Amino acid sequence: MSRSVTADNLGSIALFCQVARLGSFTAAAVQAGLTQPAVSRAIARLEARLGVRLFVRSTRQIRLTEAGAQYYRQCCDVLALLAAAERDLADAQRTPSGHVRLSAPTPLGQLWLLPLLPAFRARYPDITLEVQLSNHNADLIADNFDLAIRGRRPPDSRLVARPLLQAELVVCAAPAYLQARGIPAHPDALPGHDCIQFRLPSNGQPVPWRFRLAGVETSRPTHGGLMVSDDLLGCVTLARHGGGLLQTYRFIVADALARGELQEVLTDYGGCSRPFSLLYPAGNTLAPRVRVLVDYLLAQPAPGS
Repeated sequence: MSRSVTADNLGSIALFCQVARLGSFTAAAVQAGLTQPAVSRAIARLEARLGVRLFVRSTRQIRLTEAGAQYYRQCCDVLALLAAAERDLADAQRTPSGHVRLSAPTPLGQLWLLPLLPAFRARYPDITLEVQLSNHNADLIADNFDLAIRGRRPPDSRLVARPLLQAELVVCAAPAYLQARGIPAHPDALPGHDCIQFRLPSNGQPVPWRFRLAGVETSRPTHGGLMVSDDLLGCVTLARHGGGLLQTYRFIVADALARGELQEVLTDYGGCSRPFSLLYPAGNTLAPRVRVLVDYLLAQPAPGS
């Protein structure tokens, strides 16, 4: 007996699901625009093909058998997938349009994200973009954001996290500071230096510095008399004006390093990076306007590459 699914089989399966959902051959026939005998014959053919009884019939009611109930659940899943595939195909034929809200951290937003958006708008002129730049993590669902970029993946099962980029870390300082205080030769020398501190908005704690020692990535606490909260770009300003050593993302200080305003140190112990992810709510098919932005951002090179 063939188990292949044909167009006729799909029609019978759809009728079976209608009967099961409505609990009535007559109601299913009305909804499908068929006669009640036609629906009964379709279900009978389906039962014969499967070799099982799907319904227990009486003069007053019908109910699913145990096998019928299991088959109903599986058929509903399959029909839902088919409906989603048709929606996706229809969406692909339409020009994406609508409003997209995106939250991103300030440094990455200023130096990487925002420069990319005019080209995206030129490609999709019917999409409008609203970008929130903040180092405080917005709640995507409660605050009604479509997307967010985060430097640390949140432990939230309601969100999908797509790896976006790896941001390389560097240690640098102004040449004047290094001339006055000396160039550290090893991370162990950091206690003798002023290390500019950036406090995480999430917990108020200073970010530990990361180094690669003997091939192993490790963190080191640092200390200094200058601290910045919320905006990492403030740390760069302090470093440029001789405030001390700073560990930050290379893309943030690339221009200052190229101009000679900052000088990279401890290069033998570099090579560490932190990931950034693109987040969006799980469980729903992405709207076309959101999906094209996700695909566009994931295809962009990392800053500084």
